[in-house]
Amino acid sequence: MPHVVDFHTVSTEGLESSPVASALAGLRANEARYFKNKYDHTFSVEPAGKAKKTIAWVHGILEKERGLAIGSKPLEATAFEVDGLRMAYVFYESGLSINVMYSIADAKKRAVGFKLSECMDVPAELADRFKFARQKSKLAGVIRGSFFVIKGEH
Repeated sequence: MPHVVDFHTVSTEGLESSPVASALAGLRANEARYFKNKYDHTFSVEPAGKAKKTIAWVHGILEKERGLAIGSKPLEATAFEVDGLRMAYVFYESGLSINVMYSIADAKKRAVGFKLSECMDVPAELADRFKFARQKSKLAGVIRGSFFVIKGEH
């Protein structure tokens, strides 16, 4: 059963095995607040074992577009459509969050985003390939993020 992410009371539920569980929970809550404020969408996640199709889609895009394989274990994921965008998120044990924004109508609005929880190291598979910008969040502390544009059809 999907778990609604509460951005008023940040919880580590589902993320307990992460060494940066509190920061990852803040990052997840930050995403929930964004979608509630911008699209009035209630952000919910489910355990990785129940979100295999979503995780496979995200991992397939990473592999086909950039030859990337993420070494960390997925903990939770979600997929939904909002305002003509197909969105997917995967939250990893390392503190990494990957999101895919895939416009259904406009191929120019398709990208993969990476966000790093506060206090986590940049994963080795991303370190030499992406530069990360910093952003401050009341819920997540300092988030480091990067992205790439999706060129193919998925």
